[in-house]
Amino acid sequence: MLARIYRPAKTAMQSGKAKTNDWRLEFEPASARTQDALTGWTSSSDMNGQVRLSFDTKEEAVEYAERHGIAFRLHEQNEAPVILKAYADNFATNRKQSWTH
Repeated sequence: MLARIYRPAKTAMQSGKAKTNDWRLEFEPASARTQDALTGWTSSSDMNGQVRLSFDTKEEAVEYAERHGIAFRLHEQNEAPVILKAYADNFATNRKQSWTH
């Protein structure tokens, strides 16, 4: 029963960074999903796949996993570089690129 501890990335549909400050502990799938022949729905006999725990810090998540004897893999998050842009730069007189319209 292997778990992974990670910090979720921001969604591609939003420009904000909501729900990216907490750390998550999720279990890796223990068995493959199967498809029902009649309905075509996928199912799994692994109930740990539904467990998703949230923690305020990475240390709390690691401590919880160690306390309960859960083997885990820690995924560090790569921080995106901050690129400062301003709308006024589009109209600057010292632009390096020519206008396209």
